Amino acid sequence: MATSLHQQLKQQYVADTASHEVTVEGYRIDAVDRRGRLIEVQCASLAAIRDKIRRLVENYRVVVVKPLAARKQIVTLNAVSGEQLSARYSPTRQRATQIFQELVHFGVFPSPGLQLDIVLTEQQELRVPPTARSSWKKKYSVRDRLLVRVEETISLKTAADLWKVLGADVPPVFTTEDLAEAGGIPRWLAQKAAWCFRRMEFLAVCGKRGNALEYRMVEPTKRKRRAG
Repeated sequence: MATSLHQQLKQQYVADTASHEVTVEGYRIDAVDRRGRLIEVQCASLAAIRDKIRRLVENYRVVVVKPLAARKQIVTLNAVSGEQLSARYSPTRQRATQIFQELVHFGVFPSPGLQLDIVLTEQQELRVPPTARSSWKKKYSVRDRLLVRVEETISLKTAADLWKVLGADVPPVFTTEDLAEAGGIPRWLAQKAAWCFRRMEFLAVCGKRGNALEYRMVEPTKRKRRAG
């Protein structure tokens, strides 16, 4: 079942509800905008729509909308009455760089006709305590997620656009340790980013520094044209 967050973002991209939930080539599409672009809001993993998007970009312009919670208020409700029991802000804040966790398994970006929108949002997450029937491992159940506001939308079409998300000023030859330090991200996330950029032929391995691979940027003229 789609969350309120999903519905609210869909409404922001396409206000006309008559253009929501459209079937295109056997696929259910969230919306079609006035420019004829297919809008797909994906709150869950991008990997879940990988094959769908790969097929659709062959013939259509597609915008994949990926919301991240830059700020989240957690509201706990009474499971029966719905009365609010508590509210607090989560210390965890998602950043645009966390998109690399998704792109490792997505594999469709960049592609001609595909736009990836990272939407940094403030969200409200409604939770209810576990019931007697709940698994003992579950500390709560999420009843809904709501959009409070959009803080920023970052639209990406090319690997170069994605590189700007890192904001990393690295030397001509660098390791993922260098990338992590320059981008202000954990080493494990820098490794995922490097893997993505290698697949996109934006980075190439050029040597080793101890046990760490060294990377350099591929000259633009040598990159395959994968986005348009």
